[in-house]
Amino acid sequence: MTNIDNRDIIETDIKKTGITKTDISQDPETPSKKISENLSATYDSVFRTMVNDCSKLLFPLLNEVFGEAYTGDEEICFLPDEHFLNQQDGKESKRITDSSFMVIGAEKKHYHLECESHTDSSILVRIFEYDAQIALDQAREESPGKLVVSFPHSAVLYLRSNRNTPDTMRITIETPGGEVSYTIPAIKISNYTNDEIFQKQLYFLIPFLIFNYEKHFSEMNENEEKLAILKEEYQEIQRMLEALTQDGTLSAFYKVTIMEMSVRVMNKLLENYDNIREGVKNIMVGPILDYEAKRIWNEGRDKGLDEGRKEGMKEGKNEGIKEGETLMGRLVSILMDQGKQDEVKSAVEDSAVRQALYKKYNLL
Repeated sequence: MTNIDNRDIIETDIKKTGITKTDISQDPETPSKKISENLSATYDSVFRTMVNDCSKLLFPLLNEVFGEAYTGDEEICFLPDEHFLNQQDGKESKRITDSSFMVIGAEKKHYHLECESHTDSSILVRIFEYDAQIALDQAREESPGKLVVSFPHSAVLYLRSNRNTPDTMRITIETPGGEVSYTIPAIKISNYTNDEIFQKQLYFLIPFLIFNYEKHFSEMNENEEKLAILKEEYQEIQRMLEALTQDGTLSAFYKVTIMEMSVRVMNKLLENYDNIREGVKNIMVGPILDYEAKRIWNEGRDKGLDEGRKEGMKEGKNEGIKEGETLMGRLVSILMDQGKQDEVKSAVEDSAVRQALYKKYNLL
């Protein structure tokens, strides 16, 4: 893949946000903070969702980045993402890390991963702030007068990179007892082809692969032949994910989460490229809807069972149990037949909405 140069995308970023060129930094490598925050929120959210909902997919990534040899049988324990830093004026400043967790296997190791949509000169300062706070949160007093703080193994995932993006970064701390240094590896999406992602089992990165084509969006959006190539690549990704699910390598939940998060990234990154967005997104959406329908129906059925048992016990009627078991299932069937999946979700999660829908469809 060709490395993406931030200068090639600044114009696109400006159009997306409505910010004028005078708001942009004179340094062409660094879009303004306002643009970065606006565009990165979605990608940060996707990153956190992948970390929390598909945590097992972190193991191959850790093996790739830090040279670990995790098998996937280890335990992941998530640490607080919110940290409060004391400022000189006495006020506290809240910092939110993208992910902070401990892997418990043959030994315990702390990790801290950040997701960046642009090369940002302030990243090392923020990494150090986060790492120091994580270390303080986990500090231990081994003996009177001896405090031990363990810094996490940190890395940065760059969704975009350019010629100035380093492969590794280093933080050096000068102390009265001497210098202490540690490195922060950079994970660059542009370094991985689709085939390499599957060969190395780096399924965690799939939602962000669309960034590798960003430099060619304008051409693809106007050229059906170029767009067809991109669509074919995503059809192959979909087929390979399905094959992994069929052979038990990847759970159905993980597969759908990967596809849902891919669509979410596409919706944001491709919002000015309708032809690409609709063409590629539709490849991923079909299997998501099929799976979602089954999942929602099962949730609704289970909710109905719970309701029936509660109502039966409350009223002392055996028939109340049976009625409750079928009521939710009937409502879900009606809504699914009408394609109203959003209402099914609301019915499952909200008792008041559920009761209103029962009445609306004359089920009570």
